[in-house]
Amino acid sequence: MISTALALVSLPGLAGSRVPSAVEPVPAGAFQPFSVPAREARSPITIAGLDPAQRSVGVVSGATAIYEPGDEPDAGPTRRVQLDQPETAPDTAQKPARYTIKGEATFYSAGSTAMRLPRGTVVIICGGGGCIERTVTDYGPQDPARVVDLYKPDFFRICGCPSWSGMTNVTVHVY
Repeated sequence: MISTALALVSLPGLAGSRVPSAVEPVPAGAFQPFSVPAREARSPITIAGLDPAQRSVGVVSGATAIYEPGDEPDAGPTRRVQLDQPETAPDTAQKPARYTIKGEATFYSAGSTAMRLPRGTVVIICGGGGCIERTVTDYGPQDPARVVDLYKPDFFRICGCPSWSGMTNVTVHVY
C-alpha cells in the first residue's frame, strides 16, 4: 500500500498529472485582412463595419428610429406661471406647538436627543443661546426636574453658558 503511494508521487505522469500547456497564438483567420495601396498611404484608413451576416438582429445604429408607445408627451409650459403670494414678515413663521415644556436640560455623549416622548417626535429646544430643532431618538432623563438630555455640541449651542456648565433652563416646544 505504501509502495503504491510512493510510486504515484514519484511518477506523476503515470498518475494523470500534466504540465501546463504552452500559450497558443491567435489564428490568423480570426482577423479580417485589408490592404493599403502605396499611393493612398497618406489618406486616412477606414475599415467598414461588419457585413450583414455578422450583425446582430437587434443592432441599433445612428439611423435607427426608436418609438415609444402611447400618446405624444405634452411639450410643457411655455412661460413661467405668475402666482399672487402675500408678503412675508422678516421674522420666521412657525406652526403652533402642540404643547410646551419648561425645565432643565443637561448633556451626555450618546449623540441623541432624549426625552420622555415617543421616538420620532419633533421638538424645538430653546435656551439662553438660541434654539435648535431636533427629533427625539432616545428615552429621556429619569430625574423629573430635567426635561431633556442633549448631545454635548447641541447643549452648548443653546446654552449660552461656559464649558464647565452641566445644566441650563430650556423651553421645549413639542410638535
